[in-house]
Amino acid sequence: MKSVARKVMMMACVALATASLWAQGKLNEDRMQRDIEVAENILSTLLKQQFDKRSFFPMEVKGNYRPGYGVTFQIPVDNVFIMWDETPNLASTFYPDSRGGGVYEFETPVIIRNGNSERAAEEEVAKARANADRLRNDQARKNDVNVKGQARISAARARIQNQDSLRDQSTLKMVDAAKQFLADYGDLITQLAPSERIIITNRNDENQFWWNGVNMQNRRNPYVSVEGLKSDIAQLRQGKITREQFMNKLKVVNTEGENELQPDLELLSSIFNRLYRSDLSKTFFTQENTYYERLKDFGAIYYMQVYSTNADVYGDGFDMPTLGLRGLDPETRDKKVKELYPQFARTIKEDILEYGKTVKSLKDDESLIFNIKLTRCKGCDIPSWVEYAIKYSVLKDYNNGKISRDVALEKFSEKKGPMQ
Repeated sequence: MKSVARKVMMMACVALATASLWAQGKLNEDRMQRDIEVAENILSTLLKQQFDKRSFFPMEVKGNYRPGYGVTFQIPVDNVFIMWDETPNLASTFYPDSRGGGVYEFETPVIIRNGNSERAAEEEVAKARANADRLRNDQARKNDVNVKGQARISAARARIQNQDSLRDQSTLKMVDAAKQFLADYGDLITQLAPSERIIITNRNDENQFWWNGVNMQNRRNPYVSVEGLKSDIAQLRQGKITREQFMNKLKVVNTEGENELQPDLELLSSIFNRLYRSDLSKTFFTQENTYYERLKDFGAIYYMQVYSTNADVYGDGFDMPTLGLRGLDPETRDKKVKELYPQFARTIKEDILEYGKTVKSLKDDESLIFNIKLTRCKGCDIPSWVEYAIKYSVLKDYNNGKISRDVALEKFSEKKGPMQ
């Protein structure tokens, strides 16, 4: 009897604690948002301080909190740092494109040298001398144009290399600023649990917006992420670890995209393009290409955009082609989307396991990652995006029969965007 009473008391205490935590969470949402906005301002200031007065910053840091995971601060992708280049004028014009790249158009002057023809008494001698002068001048002009043109092309190439060097320097400065922020100001976000983290990255929630297939292979794409645990920040503040030890605990990814196309990675793109068309998929479907990015010593990231419904052609509601449903009202549509999401989350991971074995070019310690922008469903309590990652060594072990599918599924890491 006492045992039953004790259990009842314990259950009551747990219920009260849960209710208290829930209420506290609701009450502290404003505090969390305030902490994040203050942190955004501090991080933006630290980034600016890494550069001198020649720097131009259209800098806006965006932070968001995901319960159980932590706070992610996102730095603008295409214009992390715009630095003024002091390379001398090369008499060329740079035309940027929307991806941050561009082309040079060279203004090569034509140098004309006037020959000194002498008038001769005899007409034939005059013509011969004039032709000789013209040939000589034409050759000189060609030589001058070639020399000047080659010099300008070489200088332009040097300038591009200089810009690459500046970008590398900017990336290192960003990493330094992120580390300083985590060490000195990470504790300002007061409500994080010890297991939650703070991440500073140059990736945002709209990766698909700026990764556009083949074109992305023609530029260097830095990938930067600096991550620290709240428990490590607390230990640093309490003097339990040194600053150097804290820095060594930070998870830093600083790499760039590889330009060489990989046939096996291309093949996996085509597989998922077909697998998740509306006639084969049983959950969400894609209408766009699945693009990948190969990151040096990191792995491969695939970017997908999936949908749940089409607008009915007669304007009578929504169609869900993967379920064979037509003319749904908004409420029914949203209900179906919420029901499909758990099934999609399970099957996409199963498909990554099954078809990921076609990939041969990754190293064991690299990862295969799928970043998926989900269908819109306001108020449905599903994330705006999800990201699933698995080590290539796990894929190999599963393919070789060393581990079961259930064990392999447990080894996926998962990230989620803000809830819709």
